[in-house]
Amino acid sequence: MIYLDNSATTRPYKEVLTTFMQVNELYYANPASIHIAGVEANTLLVKAREQIAQLLKTEANHVLFTAGGTESNNFAFYGVAKKGNFRGKHIITTEIEHPSILEAAKRLESEGYEIDYLKPDKNGVISLDELQEKLRKETILVSIMHVNNEMGAIQPIAEAATIIHENSRAMFHVDAIQSFGKLSIAFNDEAGPDILSLSGHKIHALKGSGVIAFRKKPMLEPLLVGGGQEFGLRSGTVAVPQAVAFAKAARLAIEALPLQLEKYKKWSANLHAYFAQFGTDVFVLSPKNGAAHILSFSVRGLKGEILINALQKRNIIISTSSACSSKQTKTSHVVEALNVDSQFKNGVLRLSFGAFTTDEEIQAFKEVFTAIMKELKGANER
Repeated sequence: MIYLDNSATTRPYKEVLTTFMQVNELYYANPASIHIAGVEANTLLVKAREQIAQLLKTEANHVLFTAGGTESNNFAFYGVAKKGNFRGKHIITTEIEHPSILEAAKRLESEGYEIDYLKPDKNGVISLDELQEKLRKETILVSIMHVNNEMGAIQPIAEAATIIHENSRAMFHVDAIQSFGKLSIAFNDEAGPDILSLSGHKIHALKGSGVIAFRKKPMLEPLLVGGGQEFGLRSGTVAVPQAVAFAKAARLAIEALPLQLEKYKKWSANLHAYFAQFGTDVFVLSPKNGAAHILSFSVRGLKGEILINALQKRNIIISTSSACSSKQTKTSHVVEALNVDSQFKNGVLRLSFGAFTTDEEIQAFKEVFTAIMKELKGANER
């Protein structure tokens, strides 16, 4: 099987699976317990937290473990909103965020918060001028994803951080779930965000693992209360095996980043040129200067499911533009925000690369896609 759906989820590294199993087998005690088994488990948890903090260039007590990207995004959005509502109830985000942000925004709107949504241009990139115009004295949170999960647009995070920090007291949250381990992001100075969301299963770790990290001391309202774990901000027995596995995968991803990025850029450029050969029959949504590991495209007048099934019969796995909503029949909110032509918007598909993707797989995809397009053309002519 050729798997080209790595933005939906990734195959775990063998080293990560080995680490996960070893911790489950040998260090299964509750890390909050005071007996020796609990102390040993907590020692591993502390080391995992320190390793992630080192990679992010922040403090260990600024790193909290979660159950994944959705929780991290919800935690940032609700937590900051509830903690800072004495200063105001104005929040800024974008029209093309992940549903874990947009649905949180809708809920806060129903509770009396005011949300402004930044519009993307045709390449999926927000306007910094619009951001500056919409900042207010009562703005408490700005949330902007680094890399769009559906079409790979990269937002100007450093420039946005400067504008936000110089013109407001708002916290700047960045959904870095699709960018961590694939692009660098500053997090240790004023040119970076205040909060990052990360997800384990996007970097060849395990589902059910995530991180929310802070540049400075965390200031947010807990979503979960109880035993006071994770510095009192996320109660519940911490899943030490997932945390340790996440730290392992994060280190491997950062170490491999330069080589992997070089490969992604090569494949992206190659596929952009390849799709151009089909002229107006194929529309590529992903900008050439977007994230190289994501490439979204559409075939004129063709529903995405038809092409997915045709590729699947030949053992090639890709997805519609958003795996989180791939079983829904409505057009993606990202596609709608980009004003994609009606002849293409119902068939947007996404190729996404990972650590296990190879040159041979990219070539195989091109050969199969060419054959499918010939078959479709022949069917139409008949």
